[in-house]
Amino acid sequence: MALARGERTRKRIMDAAVRHFSADGYEASSVDDICAAAGVSKGAFYHHFSSKQQLFLALLETWLSGLDEAMRSARRTTIPETLMQMTSMLPMALGSARNRLGMWLEFWLQASRDKAAWKATIAPYRRYRGTFRKMIEEGMAEGTLRNLDAESSAQAILSMAVGLFLQSLLDQ
Repeated sequence: MALARGERTRKRIMDAAVRHFSADGYEASSVDDICAAAGVSKGAFYHHFSSKQQLFLALLETWLSGLDEAMRSARRTTIPETLMQMTSMLPMALGSARNRLGMWLEFWLQASRDKAAWKATIAPYRRYRGTFRKMIEEGMAEGTLRNLDAESSAQAILSMAVGLFLQSLLDQ
């Protein structure tokens, strides 16, 4: 399905921003640079995004939306089957992320420097930890997982996933 003109413009801006943020960093990338790379006017930019920061956070939200959808699609009959399905999806997820090393590092760097970026980053992290905790609790209730500390186990799963993600970015 073809994108509408406005959607195509928004996508061009977002694609140009990823290239600039990845190569030059968030701070060194200007709205002018992004507009020039996208082939759009500043008016078009500001029609779609109120600021460079809003664009940056929209990129993060787009990535997280894809991750959320992948997690939903991994749901299987039992919790162990669901966790195994999620594990089987890791190579694909990590492979697509490798092409964007600079962008992912910028997300984390900005989260350490900017309160809005931190909030946008920590909220889904906490949500994912809660999702894994709930899955572990469901697995214990259905009898497919032994009794264990659901919060600590969820933290371990999430930490391992983040660690694998970082490792794949740095060492394929």
